[in-house]
Amino acid sequence: MKRACAELPLHDGKAPAALFERMVRLAGAVVMAIVDEHGADEMLRRLADPWWFQAFGCLLGFDWHSSGVTTVTCGALKEAYRIYGSELGIVAAGGKGGSGRKAPEEIARAADRLGIAQGERLVYASRMSAKVDSAALQDGYTLYHHSFFFTPAGAWCVVQQGMNAECGRARRYHWIGESVADFVCEPHAAIRDLSGASRDASCPVPEVLLNMIAAEAGPNREASAALVRDDPARLLETLRAAIEGPTLFAPARHALLPVDVDLPRLGRILSAAHQAGPQDFETLLGTPQIGPKAIRSLALTAELIYGTPVSRRDPARSPRWADYAYAHGGKDGHPFPVDRRLYDQDIAVVTDAVRKARLGHTEKTEALRRLARLGG
Repeated sequence: MKRACAELPLHDGKAPAALFERMVRLAGAVVMAIVDEHGADEMLRRLADPWWFQAFGCLLGFDWHSSGVTTVTCGALKEAYRIYGSELGIVAAGGKGGSGRKAPEEIARAADRLGIAQGERLVYASRMSAKVDSAALQDGYTLYHHSFFFTPAGAWCVVQQGMNAECGRARRYHWIGESVADFVCEPHAAIRDLSGASRDASCPVPEVLLNMIAAEAGPNREASAALVRDDPARLLETLRAAIEGPTLFAPARHALLPVDVDLPRLGRILSAAHQAGPQDFETLLGTPQIGPKAIRSLALTAELIYGTPVSRRDPARSPRWADYAYAHGGKDGHPFPVDRRLYDQDIAVVTDAVRKARLGHTEKTEALRRLARLGG
C-alpha cells in the first residue's frame, strides 16, 4: 500500500455556486475520460497521488494552494457520482465533517447496491485509514475530512485532511489500497509537504509527536498491544507512577500532570480493550474508544517498561504542481480570475470526447492524446 501527504495553508470560504457547478461537470468528464482510457484503478492511483490531486484541483479552478482544494475537489467528485452514477466509473463516499463520519454507511449501502463482495473490507479500510491518521500518527493535525473512493471491483483510495488551527495549516493524507500489506507499518510511499519545507516554520512541532506507523516503532507497537492484554489494573498503577514528577517529554511546565492523562476514562477504555484481547497493534487501533490519548499513553508506558522507543519522525518532501492553476484561473483571482468562457468550452470538449468515444467515434480522444504528447 502507498500513502502520501500534502501540507497546505488553512483557508476559510467556499467555492461560488457557479464555479462549483462547473467543477462538478469538468471533474465528471475528466474522470470518465481517464476511466475509459486507462481504467478505474488508474483513476484511484491518480487521486492517491498528492501532486496529481493538487494539479486536478487547480485545473478545476479552485484556489491553487489552499486547504479548500481538498474538500471542494472531493465534493465535486461526490456530486459528479450522484449525477452520473455508474457512468462515472468510480464510487465516492464521505466528505467533510459529519459527511466523513458517514462514509462507512455509504460504502456499505453502495456495496450492497452494486453487489460488491468485499463490502466489509472496504468499510474496514475506511475506518482504519482514518484511525491511523488520527490516532497512530499524532502530528499535530486533527482530521476533519475523509473521502473514500472505490470501484465495483473492490479497489479503493482515501483522501483525508486534518487541520492545525494554531498555525493555520492543513495536512492532506492520501492512501491507495493496492496490495495492502500492513495498515500500521510504513503504509506510505512518501509524505510530501506542499509548503516547500519539511514543516512550516510557523507551525510548531507537537509536544509529543508520535509516529506509531514508523518501521522503527515496531517493538513499541507490539509492546503496546501486550500491555492491553495484561491486567488493566497493573497498567493503570504504572501510569500513576509515571505521572508523578518530571518527564523527558513534558511541556514548558516540566511536569506531566494528572490533568494530562484522564486515568478514570483511560481505565474504562483499557478494561474494554483488555476484554477484546487484541493480538497486535492493528487490532488494538481498531478497538472502539481507543483514540489518540489511549495510544499515546500506551506507547509511552511501553517505552518506559520495555525500553521500546516511540518514533517522533515527521517525514515530508516538496513537489511542483502549480502550473495547472493557469488552465482556467482560480476562484480567488490567482493567477487570474476564472475564465468562464474557456472553462465551459473545455467542459464541452472533454464531455463530447467521452460521449463520442463511448459510441465508437474516437477522433476527439485521439486529438487529446496528441495534445498530451506535444505537452510532454
